[in-house]
Amino acid sequence: MTFPELEQTTKSAPSLSRIKRTLTEQAVAEAAAAQWAAAADVNRKLLEYGPDAEAENRLAKSLWELGDLAGAREHYQKALAQDPTNRIAERNIDRLKTLLVEAGDRTTPAAVGSKAPISIFVEETGKTGFAYLMELARPKVLAQVNPGDLVELFAEGKHLVAMSNGIRIGVAEPRVAARLLKLIATGNKYAAGVTSLGAQDVRIIIREVFQDPRNYGKVSFPTAAKSTDLRPYTRGTLVREDEELEDDLEDDVEDEEIEDLDRVLPADVTPDEAFEEEPDELDEP
Repeated sequence: MTFPELEQTTKSAPSLSRIKRTLTEQAVAEAAAAQWAAAADVNRKLLEYGPDAEAENRLAKSLWELGDLAGAREHYQKALAQDPTNRIAERNIDRLKTLLVEAGDRTTPAAVGSKAPISIFVEETGKTGFAYLMELARPKVLAQVNPGDLVELFAEGKHLVAMSNGIRIGVAEPRVAARLLKLIATGNKYAAGVTSLGAQDVRIIIREVFQDPRNYGKVSFPTAAKSTDLRPYTRGTLVREDEELEDDLEDDVEDEEIEDLDRVLPADVTPDEAFEEEPDELDEP
């Protein structure tokens, strides 16, 4: 004996895995659009269907962006309890230990437009590079900065100053700043985004967005990195945390053949040496 109505209902009802997959995609989309309140709500709804360490991480990230540091720590702790090997949760809990002392349970929510365009996080040989920031702002200030945030760069004497969320967060390390300052002075323009934050360090990716004709042939970031031209980091860039994003961005190998080899340093040159080369070329009028 069959029950057509029951069979039809069973066939049409979405499975639990499908519901969770749909909610996960929605949560990622909301975060990518910097709709943090909506992202938090979706992740809470997802957690109603059972424990999920990644949903806990995403909820913690959303709460952090909304300025709720205590709530962020709570959900990172839940993620770590469910998955003791979860390095994203572990690293952010460590960072929050300092920030909660300095900034208290709440801080200023992320401003609209504070997230960097996805295009900044696309690695391109010669046009993108990385830098650590020095002379960092106080932890209370850095509590408002997160991976994926837009960074504005401008020259201040011999320093390349980094601003994010309307606040000065530090200056680019000298090996990078020295070269870029010369190129900026002759018309080049750069954009940047935060890729990682630790308890005492901030790392950014810098992209050349305009090359002045006077700088034709001058490579902003001379290195023998992989020459696949473009490496996209579009899926989840704004919701994956610092260490995971940083590991992927560093996961390049040297290439056997690079076009315009005379403008790119050999593979056995270290990154520090790369920024010390070509002094004559950069000093041309």
